[in-house]
Amino acid sequence: MTAGSSPAAARAGISGQAISAANAEGRAALIGYLPVGYPSVAGSLDALVALCGTPEAPGVDLVEIGLPYSDPVMDGPVIQRAGTRALARGVHTRDVFAAVEAVRATGTPAVVMTYWNLVDRYGVDAFARDLARAGGAGLITPDLIPDEAAEWLAASDTYGLDRVFLVSPSSSDERLVSTTAACRGWVYATSVMGVTGTRSQAPSAAPRLVERLRALSPDLLVGVGLGVSGGDQAADVGRYADAVIVGSAFLKPMLAAEEAGDPGDLTGLRAVVADLAAGVRRA
Repeated sequence: MTAGSSPAAARAGISGQAISAANAEGRAALIGYLPVGYPSVAGSLDALVALCGTPEAPGVDLVEIGLPYSDPVMDGPVIQRAGTRALARGVHTRDVFAAVEAVRATGTPAVVMTYWNLVDRYGVDAFARDLARAGGAGLITPDLIPDEAAEWLAASDTYGLDRVFLVSPSSSDERLVSTTAACRGWVYATSVMGVTGTRSQAPSAAPRLVERLRALSPDLLVGVGLGVSGGDQAADVGRYADAVIVGSAFLKPMLAAEEAGDPGDLTGLRAVVADLAAGVRRA
């Protein structure tokens, strides 16, 4: 894990600044994902706020708010299950802006993770405008590549939003250069090929991908996601990445609470937050 340099800070944007602030403490940032609408819209706002922790119990440094989608090709089974239930219970695209406002009220910055079709249907400029008005830092767009993102590049410039694109171990050096050049804030390095989900060990391809990114685009911050399940893994990933991204591990205790008949119980979620927050600080 390396602290952001001055060039990186210049390209960081709001979400990148949150990562750089954690790096300045000698640790990786913790980025936490939860979808809006699960177990309900109101319940998801409570859970997202819980990710942010308290002064006595640190939480995540940056919140990643997911928009449930009917065909989530990159999401693992845990996230798909929660997203399917959220859609069945009537979550709407506009609910993400209320989620952003709830997170920002805690002082923690928030980005939105969404499949591009939802933004396109809402209207790219309108979505960017409403996200900025809600206090959002930017978008993570897993199925949008810079070559096809002209409208989003323009809207994000207009409203001062970060744009986070994804790279993977299979990306060519040429693709890494073009993708990172289009990013503002940081780049999302997927540590494995395939769908998301917790894993017992961090994939070996992740450190090599980060090395390649550092060599090709040294002025951009790197977040690594897809698979971190606990504090020990977070510590391992935090030794070479600027940020550790976690999603399914936060959702598992929420799904368990619902199955136990108490969907409002966030005790398990808070325990996972504490474990992961301690993990990045060990790194």
